[in-house]
Amino acid sequence: MDASMQDRPLTIAHIFERAERLFARKTIVGSSPAGTTSITYAQWAGRVRRLATALDLLGVPEGARVATFANNSQQHLELYFAVPITKRVVHTINIRLADEHLRYIIDHAADDVVFVDRGLLARLWPLADSVASVRHWIVLPDGTDAALPADPRVHDYEDLIASAAPTEGSFADAFVLADEGSAAGLCFSSGTTGLPKGVVYSHRSTVLHCMMTLSAGLLGLEERDTVMPVVPMFHANAWGLPHGAIMAGADLVMPGASMAPHDLLSLIADHGVTVTAGVPTVWNSMAPLLTDYDLSTLRMVLGGGSAIAPALSQAWQEGAGVPITHSWGMTEASPVAVVGGTRSWHDDLDEQSRLAVRSAQGQSVPLVDLRIVDVETGRHQPWDGAAIGELQVAGPWIASGYLNHPAPDAFTADGWLRTGDMATIDEDGYLRLVDRLKDLIKSGGEWISSVDLESALVSHPDIVEAAVIARPDVKWVERPVACIVRRPDSSMTAEDVIAHLRPLVATWWLPDEVVFMDDLPKTGTGKLSKVTLRSTMHFT
Repeated sequence: MDASMQDRPLTIAHIFERAERLFARKTIVGSSPAGTTSITYAQWAGRVRRLATALDLLGVPEGARVATFANNSQQHLELYFAVPITKRVVHTINIRLADEHLRYIIDHAADDVVFVDRGLLARLWPLADSVASVRHWIVLPDGTDAALPADPRVHDYEDLIASAAPTEGSFADAFVLADEGSAAGLCFSSGTTGLPKGVVYSHRSTVLHCMMTLSAGLLGLEERDTVMPVVPMFHANAWGLPHGAIMAGADLVMPGASMAPHDLLSLIADHGVTVTAGVPTVWNSMAPLLTDYDLSTLRMVLGGGSAIAPALSQAWQEGAGVPITHSWGMTEASPVAVVGGTRSWHDDLDEQSRLAVRSAQGQSVPLVDLRIVDVETGRHQPWDGAAIGELQVAGPWIASGYLNHPAPDAFTADGWLRTGDMATIDEDGYLRLVDRLKDLIKSGGEWISSVDLESALVSHPDIVEAAVIARPDVKWVERPVACIVRRPDSSMTAEDVIAHLRPLVATWWLPDEVVFMDDLPKTGTGKLSKVTLRSTMHFT
């Protein structure tokens, strides 16, 4: 029997036109060195329509890759929609990548146009003559006055918008007979262990992931929310928050380039932010200042990218009245596949037990399946909270391959994505990361979790950040080394660190060496870079 439902595609064009029609009065706030700006959805939508025309005037063909090299801003949000609704592909580029990787991914994507923040152009322009596919460089306003090169390929974004008439009619109608599986976005992995790999998001996958962000019990985005994505828009679509906020009709606050704790906390307090998301290093930097601001509007602070230490989540609970909600995902997962938090059966637990639940990454979101597999035997591991295996995921917004980059080891024979994360899953389906497969420390035939050791370390009030890496050892094969950033006024010694750890971990987990550092190296997305750390300490 055939179904009798209409066969209409899931497209970003529908998200845009619904928001334009229903939420015209809602606002988008932008922050830059020049101050804050605010426009309505109606004004924003008009600019999106002008940008759609401008792309035509620039001769950008259908299916072409349109790159962005930009911070979180209103203009970046305009590109998020104008590009895919006109059947082009928005390619968000990590602004913190090395020149080698920047040149590689622009070439690999064959970008036709690059939109770049004015303050970032000097970072990218030296590559202009070595990336042959790029015909136009469009400079976005970001509150800076950096000098621009006198080159006919360089155009001013606002001039471009002003000179283009708004595209009339329905973008969604153009997709009625089109393939919802066509490309809408492109994002490259960070490339910490090799060349970056491109993940291509479809209209369908983006819409489905977007609907997940509106689901009650997960992020639950709604029209009454004010959403501030601190996670960069170049990092897997800012975890779906921009698309989700526009679908819900929520107000948006775009923080721009500044990641300074005072700036971010001021934006939350001044604009009544209810939902925000970022990596642990951001929340850690803000933790000492929480009581200096009125953060009473916050209902969710989402953390991801690496494990959230229970002590950090508790600090936010005490200082802002809301804990950090764990999540897990990756570029290949669009990126959210798991969201944490407590459930109804946890309501009667004491606070310490609830904190333990919140320290897990959480349960899989609807439509995403998880399993853990023994890396040596290939056997599926039980969901008992004890058995450890490699996490593998499948679902309609999980990648099945990479852009022109064969990677057979990244996927199983039955099509599941191999994440490289080692994890347990308990009987309630709560995922708990043990470590990255490559970061596990094998000492005397037994595994030591660097994640658990790091969580134990940062529970000390004098430790700002910690990373645990393996040092080769003749007797034990590998032994842990703790790399620590102390609070500026701390006189903590290595002996103090070990004394703090003794009651928290097994004796044979205690680090053989404690190294105090001014800061820890980060990846382009703000996560700890253990590859760099091992190289710096000559452990590679």
